[in-house]
Amino acid sequence: MFGSRIKLDKDLLKKVKRYSEIAGYSSVEEFITHALEREIERLEESDSEEEIKKKLKGLGYIS
Repeated sequence: MFGSRIKLDKDLLKKVKRYSEIAGYSSVEEFITHALEREIERLEESDSEEEIKKKLKGLGYIS
C-alpha cells in the first residue's frame, strides 16, 4: 500500500463502515480496496477507451 489518504463524504463513510462490517471485512480499507479492484476489473474487460468512458458515464463517475 502507498499509504495515501482519500476524503469521503461523511454519509458515504458511514455506509462504507456499516456494509464493511456486515460483509465481514476486517477493515474499511479492505472493503474499499476490494470494491475498487472489482470495479477496475470490470473496466479492464472493455475493448476500447470509448467503451470505458461510456461505462464511467453510465455509473455517474464522469459527465
